[in-house]
Amino acid sequence: MNIGEQAFAPRRPASAGAWCACGLLLLAISSSGSARAADPANAASRAAPLAVRVLIINLFSLEAAPWLEALRPTQDIPVPGLSSDYPMVRCNSDAVCQMTTGMGHANAAASMMAVLYSGAFDLRKTYFVIAGIAGIDPLRGTIGSAAWARYAVDSGIAHEIDARELPHGWQDGYFGVLTDAPDQVPRFDYRTEVFRLDEVLLQKALALSHSATLEDSEDIRAYRQHYSRAPANQPPTVIQCDTLSGDTWWSGRRLGDHARRWTGLLTDGKGVYCTTQQEDNATLNALTRGSRSGLIDLRRVAVLRTGSDFDRPYPHQGVLESMQAQRALEGAVRISAGNLVRAGMPLVEAIVRDWSLWQDGVPQR
Repeated sequence: MNIGEQAFAPRRPASAGAWCACGLLLLAISSSGSARAADPANAASRAAPLAVRVLIINLFSLEAAPWLEALRPTQDIPVPGLSSDYPMVRCNSDAVCQMTTGMGHANAAASMMAVLYSGAFDLRKTYFVIAGIAGIDPLRGTIGSAAWARYAVDSGIAHEIDARELPHGWQDGYFGVLTDAPDQVPRFDYRTEVFRLDEVLLQKALALSHSATLEDSEDIRAYRQHYSRAPANQPPTVIQCDTLSGDTWWSGRRLGDHARRWTGLLTDGKGVYCTTQQEDNATLNALTRGSRSGLIDLRRVAVLRTGSDFDRPYPHQGVLESMQAQRALEGAVRISAGNLVRAGMPLVEAIVRDWSLWQDGVPQR
């Protein structure tokens, strides 16, 4: 299966051979009997599923707010099983919809599954844009940078040894499940450890958004000057690098170095870590389940993360001091959430404007 045919799939180690389809071949869509959702206004009535062109997936309200302002939804569709904090999928007249999952692995997976199997939506030709804020590696970006991912790697599926009890020569206490050393590639028994996004859609998203003007703020400009190297001390731009999922909010140089090594290890050296967040592997796994049911096309999924804070201190700054100082930056969450729209909207607008070209797959030109 070549890249053009493959969406994302959990990876097997190099010794096990090439990327494993592992049951993720896109299923043929049955032409019979699509599910129909109950009209919330009248439980006895039945409504045809809404054919969605783009679904924006945010994780909490501050990420959702700028998308809702830009999309101007005209229809709120309640979905059983969504978070009680975010019970609606909101759609506009262009069939662009937005959902908010709630933060963390569990909320992301549960909410995504609820929408996929609700019967309220026809998602077979839908493009999915997972859009959230994240910590960012100062070696790759800065606060406000917008990063499209090729790989999503789970950092939580691992052994951990207390840092005070490390074996001699180890740099950190993390190593693969059922391995004996940090440099050993683990088996991928969970099948959620690594996902690779579709390359054709990734390149199209980059091309459409590379010249986007990203927002910045005075307090962020001043703070980033504590970092001595670019791109950390430069204005934000649209970039391509990869994302690490895990429910623990971490910070620090050694943990940041681990994130770099772990991403490289699990992707055979092809992935480049730059953002850290909680949800993406969980959301991608739910979408994978949906693809196995013939509900979606995995080649139509993109992941966009913007930097809302640096994942490690600047030189001579303490880790706790770094965390406290960055929480006090009023512009950080605001500009990172706003830049999700600034970087992501060119893709959304292209899909809507040229739907005749996009409806059967990503245009080749």
